[in-house]
Amino acid sequence: MNIDKLNQIEIDFEIKPNQKKYLFLYKKDKIDYIYNTSALEGNAMTYPEVETLLEGITVGGHKLSDEQMILNQNRSVNLLIEMIKEDRFDIEKTTLCALHKKVAFEEALIWGEFRDGNVNIGGTEYKPPIYQELDKIFIDGISKIQKIKHPIIKAIIYFLFGAKSQFFYDGNKRVSRLMMNGILLNYGYPIFNIKVKDKLEFNTQMIKFYDSDNIEPILKYLVDYYIKQNRFLVE
Repeated sequence: MNIDKLNQIEIDFEIKPNQKKYLFLYKKDKIDYIYNTSALEGNAMTYPEVETLLEGITVGGHKLSDEQMILNQNRSVNLLIEMIKEDRFDIEKTTLCALHKKVAFEEALIWGEFRDGNVNIGGTEYKPPIYQELDKIFIDGISKIQKIKHPIIKAIIYFLFGAKSQFFYDGNKRVSRLMMNGILLNYGYPIFNIKVKDKLEFNTQMIKFYDSDNIEPILKYLVDYYIKQNRFLVE
């Protein structure tokens, strides 16, 4: 990861940082974020069903695992919001594991801890790092990410780093999205909410990323997506 090259990227998106505003909007749009994030992972619940479940009303006709994912997403988003409000969000391992403990509760083999075995990623020949190397990979990766100057680039690179490293047995993209949004909100930027309508293109781009050492195509795709999604917020 060439930090000098990343720090030279110019982004056509000038927005006035406002943490209070964008944290408010994140809370307001929480159900939409939870629905889209879960749907990207194959959750079959519709938006109205997600809304109903989060109001505390049981929704029939779905697997218990689908309901568990929605409830976990809600708890993890609430924790992230609390961290931002209390100024205790950072991109260290303790924060990542605390969020994962909510994201993957009773879903992953273990939750809130780095995996203690090796894993595969479906649809790609890429093999994630062996579990014995995860701590070193995390420390080295975070050291580089901390040197990235632009908040949008820093946040997206963190997401890609977490997704490719697969620090956990399950929930890697979900917790990496939370960390990405934590970085954005910490800098006073709006969140990144990948919509389920773009699932095919997003998954296609991610598979290409896994199969290649070239980060530029997926970075450009995600930066352009973020700008297009949030352009209307520019004052």
